[in-house]
Amino acid sequence: MLKIISIAAIALAVSSCASVENILNAPDKMPSMPETMTAIDAEKGLVTMQSNHSVQDTADKLAAIIESKGMKVFARVDHQKNAQGINLTLRPTQVIMFGNPKAGTPLMNCEQSVAIDLPQKILISEDADKKVWLSYNNPEYLKERHNIKGCDTEIDNIAKALNGVSKAAVAK
Repeated sequence: MLKIISIAAIALAVSSCASVENILNAPDKMPSMPETMTAIDAEKGLVTMQSNHSVQDTADKLAAIIESKGMKVFARVDHQKNAQGINLTLRPTQVIMFGNPKAGTPLMNCEQSVAIDLPQKILISEDADKKVWLSYNNPEYLKERHNIKGCDTEIDNIAKALNGVSKAAVAK
């Protein structure tokens, strides 16, 4: 029995590596985002909206808006630049990590495991059709994921903040 499980695990690992290798060698062959994805993708727990700007401009605008609202940008990860550093290609993809202890601490007091998803992160990426998308974790998804009870006000406040900075960043 152990032999069968080991063989199955090896087969799964090899097939996963093949898929990763295909993605690494041909990032432009990855599927683009569906045009209709402008709201909540319940399956992934993401809120996604199309931007009217490039990835760089959207990320710059978003970072400025976040800071103007009294939140702190903790990190900005340029995945495309990191890929280029090891001679791989990737379409423009950036993640901004940000937050404010005034919002995050009460949420962690509700359910400490939510700390794994904090600070907040917003992804800005370009698909194969050169469309730019902004995505973030739906706070309702985090509520379910961490079984958060009795903190609807905190969840609502975070949802409003994420929606507000995101809509402002993608607007013309």
